[in-house]
Amino acid sequence: MAPSAAENDDVLLAGRYGELDDILGYVEKYGSEPLSTLRDENENTILHMCLIDVLEYLLPLVPSSLLAAQNSAKSTPLHWAALNKHLLVVQKLVEYPNGPGIDLIDIKNTAGHTPLGEAELAEWDEGATWLVKMMNLEAEDPEKEKEVAEDEVTDMSQDIEVEIQDADGQVAKMTIGGAKSS
Repeated sequence: MAPSAAENDDVLLAGRYGELDDILGYVEKYGSEPLSTLRDENENTILHMCLIDVLEYLLPLVPSSLLAAQNSAKSTPLHWAALNKHLLVVQKLVEYPNGPGIDLIDIKNTAGHTPLGEAELAEWDEGATWLVKMMNLEAEDPEKEKEVAEDEVTDMSQDIEVEIQDADGQVAKMTIGGAKSS
């Protein structure tokens, strides 16, 4: 027997309000499989908007791909958690061993915001700081980056042509002459 639309709506709301007993009853009655396909009218999944105790229960029951699932605004559960300042949920989503990990931090919604951007817009310094610490901002291979930087040194004896467009759309071209060595 499949759950009704009303039962599916109820279990989505139970996740949002932390009503773990209601979710336990749903899973006992229908199993965990329907949880992975549940969506509300905005395409939010069972992981969008859920509280930490519900999240901890659900993560082993749903496919890890659900952590990166985007709603109709292309926001992931991490976007929602960051926007609503739920640090424990943010940490669990990013650190979940079977999930996408720090790649979640780079996903942009239709507004062009990452979860880090949502935290900053919400003026949530604690969450933004934690997300930045989790990001891999180190150079992957410092020696390779040094080689690339050295290759980018320009021959200063060459002329450089520059085009500049002003606010009215007018383009000005100029040539900057390099120092000539004798």
